[in-house]
Amino acid sequence: MTSATSSPTLADRIPPGADPDALVETFAEWAFEERGLSLYPAQEEAVLELVTGANVILSTPTGSGKSLVAIGAHAAALARGERTFYTAPIKALVSEKFFALIDVFGADMVGMLTGDAAVNERAPIICCTAEILANLALRSGRDSDVGSVVMDEFHFYADPSRGWAWQVPLIELPQAQFLLMSATLGDTGFFAEDLTRRTGRETAQITSVDRPVPLHFRYELTPLHETITELLQTHEAPVYVVHFTQQSAVERAQSLMSVNVTSREDKAAIAETIGSFRFTAGFGKTLSRLVRHGIGVHHAGMLPRYRRLVETLAQAGLLRVICGTDTLGVGINVPIRTVLFTALSKYDGTRSRPLKAREFHQIAGRAGRAGYDTVGTVVAEAPEHDIENAKALAKAGDDPKKRRKVNRKQAPEGFVGWSQTSFEKLQTAQPEPLTSHFQVTFAMLLNVISRGGDTFAAMKHLLEDNHEPRARQRKHILRAIAIYRALLTAGIVTETDTPQGRRPQLVGDLQLDFALNQPLSPFALAAVELLDTEADGYALDVLSVIEATLDDPRQVLAAQQNKARGEAIASMKAEGIEYEERMALLEDVTYPKPLDEMLHAALETYRRGAPWVEDARLSPKSVVRDMSEKAMTFTEYVSHYQLARSEGLVLRYLADAYRALRQTVPEHARTDELTDVIEWLGELVRQTDSSLLDEWEKLAAGADEAGGEVLPPTAEAVGAAPSGVTANQRAFRVLVRNAMFRRVELASFGRWDLLGELDRESGFTAERWRSEFEPYFALHPRIEIGPDARGPKMIDIVEERERWLVRQVLDDPAGDHDWVITAEVDLAASDDAGEAVVWITGLTDRP
Repeated sequence: MTSATSSPTLADRIPPGADPDALVETFAEWAFEERGLSLYPAQEEAVLELVTGANVILSTPTGSGKSLVAIGAHAAALARGERTFYTAPIKALVSEKFFALIDVFGADMVGMLTGDAAVNERAPIICCTAEILANLALRSGRDSDVGSVVMDEFHFYADPSRGWAWQVPLIELPQAQFLLMSATLGDTGFFAEDLTRRTGRETAQITSVDRPVPLHFRYELTPLHETITELLQTHEAPVYVVHFTQQSAVERAQSLMSVNVTSREDKAAIAETIGSFRFTAGFGKTLSRLVRHGIGVHHAGMLPRYRRLVETLAQAGLLRVICGTDTLGVGINVPIRTVLFTALSKYDGTRSRPLKAREFHQIAGRAGRAGYDTVGTVVAEAPEHDIENAKALAKAGDDPKKRRKVNRKQAPEGFVGWSQTSFEKLQTAQPEPLTSHFQVTFAMLLNVISRGGDTFAAMKHLLEDNHEPRARQRKHILRAIAIYRALLTAGIVTETDTPQGRRPQLVGDLQLDFALNQPLSPFALAAVELLDTEADGYALDVLSVIEATLDDPRQVLAAQQNKARGEAIASMKAEGIEYEERMALLEDVTYPKPLDEMLHAALETYRRGAPWVEDARLSPKSVVRDMSEKAMTFTEYVSHYQLARSEGLVLRYLADAYRALRQTVPEHARTDELTDVIEWLGELVRQTDSSLLDEWEKLAAGADEAGGEVLPPTAEAVGAAPSGVTANQRAFRVLVRNAMFRRVELASFGRWDLLGELDRESGFTAERWRSEFEPYFALHPRIEIGPDARGPKMIDIVEERERWLVRQVLDDPAGDHDWVITAEVDLAASDDAGEAVVWITGLTDRP
């Protein structure tokens, strides 16, 4: 085996076909020599079971070295010449393990699949999300090239929406050896029996309650700011301050800017580590100030590269406080000494409730990391009203009369509280039992049909030999039948006669990854066929069809609605409408819903032949379309709707829309304009955050010319600009068109202030823009901004080697088209910025 690094890797040490004893000895020697670690009894037992071919269910506390056991599982599979898969619930953890395993086995031995990125996908070790492996298992079953599976954070098996992805590989990969790991599994007897029955292998249950780093617990009745300050002063940092909303995490981090969190030396080290990391406008600037002060923020609404930066700085020991949600509770390897719970209850999207035992242990387990700490601390902050009452009682002293007179604050209405007693119960509570949440979906059936062979037998096995009770299995069977009939009716699946009988197969002209994203993807395909490819706005209407089938980005839609209502109120006030009437009219103002009536009418017709979509929810909305029509960049859009705290959610939605467009819209329905939109959207996503691919490309480049080692990714590498935006010429032309039309649109609304912000460096301030347009408005009452105004006929681009020369024609009401904005596009600057850098040169009435 070869390696992309110059020094021997663990893969180089493992002789193919090594006997179990020799393999364990080799692995133990590597762990001691390279990591300075001697195997704990639970680790040694787990590795011995793995090298002898048994399945292993490993339930040990966080920080007890489960990752080292996973490395042992990969090594055992390599020794047998088998391909091995590591799965995790989130892309950030997949990425972290990907780079960690490269350090162990070499860059050529490790690949990654996340749905967004496919890196070295034929490698013998693959890191992927659970859904990726589940879909692979559905498509290929026991014929999958999967010899060993490591399922990290296996407690996600009980997740109501995603648990199916942890269950499917257990059902569909009987040839594989399994290592199931989590700190919070609870009783695993059922899984041990089930795995042994399915795989024919013995299954070892290895459980330990001993932590290498013991935890100390305490309950605090001091205000949160004081608690954090005390933890910093008593050398109990790094502190992970756990919030259950993104907003409260960011606000807490900003409030700590008044505290001298870290030393001058650490601030200098932070600045050096950050280097030239790209912080964009909005939340990026906020995060830059925070991390340079030694304070991190970590939540799911952040861009992936920002989260990765915080993790990189924390792993280097440079952040003293991290304010976040429970995202760091999902296995991310960050050295934390103290976990501080700001609450022991949370809103779960439906209701406020106390934390479950599994949730508490997952988060608390982040405290105290082996190799970093000798002890970890878990602190729970009392509710604010209890803190106020304790403060008032302390002030009253021991005088009974004074204590009786204390006016005690009550909990807010609807507040789900907690106490020191409930905190103590959580510490010893066992994790809740893992329950099955199997699902039957359109994508699942398509995957199994694409496998070929006896689809009916394969589905029978999947539907009747899962972990569901029989009553739910019957419901799944009926749903699968309804879905299959709908596929036949829609012409997505056909049946052919074979020597073995009639067999279903996908129709031949569908793209390979057709419609695997959303339940209503086949409806979207049918709805696109209703549109006229020659009509103005066809491309944007196709976009609206696809967006209607995607999950709602709730924060974005709420921001759109708030902005629309704010504008409506201002307009109604200007018209003199009374308050009560304004409030009544405001009920009808919502976020944009293009094609709403047409799509719902089409869906009603479609349901008659596709009863399986009865529960599927169509949700017309305009996010990508809105961004395109407003000709905004990602940063401008986030700023326009004040979504800085949710820009990661915006990016995920854009990525989902891009994949759905690529996978659902067939080639015959794609016009040049629609292809431009798809290319633009893909480039927009890549330029906003391509951190995973950028990091891998840096690592995969291997040693430098002098033969040095591959270095781990730095913060600067994580935030480096992706490859040049001008490389994809088609997408870049759309970016240039959008940049020019953005100026036309702003001029039409008289937003000279915003135009001045865009073009101040070109010498076009707000006042200059206003004066430049005075002659135009002396001739024309307005600037048109409809479909014709933004079309390709209204812009002329001359491509030169280092610059593009652009002429944007204004669409005046008379149709004279006699005014032009001229500009130059700096190609090198555009590559550096990741967007079109436009220098305005003039506004003229053309001859």
